[in-house]
Amino acid sequence: MLADLVLILHFAFVLFVVFGLGLVWLGLLCGWRWASNFWFRASHLAAIGVVALEALVGWACPLTVLEDRLRSTGQPSSSFIARWLHRLLFWDLPAWVFSLSYIAFGLLVLATWVRWPPQAPVRKKSGQADRPARLGS
Repeated sequence: MLADLVLILHFAFVLFVVFGLGLVWLGLLCGWRWASNFWFRASHLAAIGVVALEALVGWACPLTVLEDRLRSTGQPSSSFIARWLHRLLFWDLPAWVFSLSYIAFGLLVLATWVRWPPQAPVRKKSGQADRPARLGS
């Protein structure tokens, strides 16, 4: 069960990286404020940056390694959903295809950051109370 949880976390991470860029583009196109949120954009860039760095130096993904170790300890076979997530996440292609894809995608995320930079985080002055957000603003 723990290996399945690691797989679900891994799948969620991949969804964040892959769909995060598409959502940023859509959000920028539609003028959605969250698409320029510094912390969302920085965490997205950092996430693909780690993946691209792993590909460049030849490191295995720690989530994949952890899941493999958990499965090798004799845990029962994975659930139906975990088997499908595994099929979606792991493809039988040469390693260089993945490395090239990760690096290219990372460069695309970085280019998006440079071309449409996020809003700088706003620092509050000490003692300044939070104002409630207004609907529609």
